[in-house]
Amino acid sequence: MINIGLYYKVKSGHGKEFERIFEEVVRIFSGARGMRGAKLYREVGSDEYLIYSEWEDMNSFSGFVRSDEFKKVTGLGKEIIEGTPRHRVFAEMDLKGGH
Repeated sequence: MINIGLYYKVKSGHGKEFERIFEEVVRIFSGARGMRGAKLYREVGSDEYLIYSEWEDMNSFSGFVRSDEFKKVTGLGKEIIEGTPRHRVFAEMDLKGGH
């Protein structure tokens, strides 16, 4: 399993709008092959957000990024985002056996 962190800086006063858009995006994401779920986090006292999503593997996420569904969501809320969103990929570690 891999986890993707998508980081967004939202323009002041547009937090509720971003949260509404996130709900719409999750509906689109939920149909993607290999998608396990997504959650939205807001940094306390800030207009910065993290969309944290879980995928079966990197191929599932990469396939979604190349899909028509992804292209539909990339423009949503673009006018309320400051700068360029960034993402990071995290892999779940299997720590059985103390390694």
